[in-house]
Amino acid sequence: MKRLSLLLAAGLLSACSILPQSEPLDIYLLPGAALPAQTQRVDWSLRVNSPVSNQLLDGTRIVVLPEPGRVNTYQGVRWSERTPQLLRGRLLDAFHDDGRVQALSNEEQRLQADLELVSDLRSFHSQYRDGRPEALIQLDVRLVDARDQRILASRRFSVSQSASDTSIAAVVKAFGQAGDQLSRELVDWTLAEGQRANP
Repeated sequence: MKRLSLLLAAGLLSACSILPQSEPLDIYLLPGAALPAQTQRVDWSLRVNSPVSNQLLDGTRIVVLPEPGRVNTYQGVRWSERTPQLLRGRLLDAFHDDGRVQALSNEEQRLQADLELVSDLRSFHSQYRDGRPEALIQLDVRLVDARDQRILASRRFSVSQSASDTSIAAVVKAFGQAGDQLSRELVDWTLAEGQRANP
């Protein structure tokens, strides 16, 4: 019996040694610069929902298109959370920085809101142009009256930002800069359309 136990243990150890080693991971946050704070305030509340995305973007891998029609991911690196939640967090930070909408929430908190942002994430990847990667974020957004689910306004936001070189750090920085520009445009658009709907 003791011999059998030793054989089983030896078998388990040898089995463990042939398993592939897990790849080391570098986890990246989406960098972002704060928006300038505004002094005026609105009296309506806003819920910012996580964008809906396809299966490719609904994960933590950093997606790259090395050439048109071919999709890959950067090895050994991940975003800190799934891409839709990563972008939702960046947008909420932008609204908080801006300060005009004081009553903010997201769909997970299940709080009542006057308006909500519903969106589809079409692109959140890097692609190569003239041998240099650029970050591309494309988001189709609808501003919705949360009381009757009526669409008040819609717009496609598309932002690209070239990286300074081909390193992953430069690519992540380019994503952050693209996210900053998209956030600024989306916040201003939401405030303008929200005030039009709630004069």
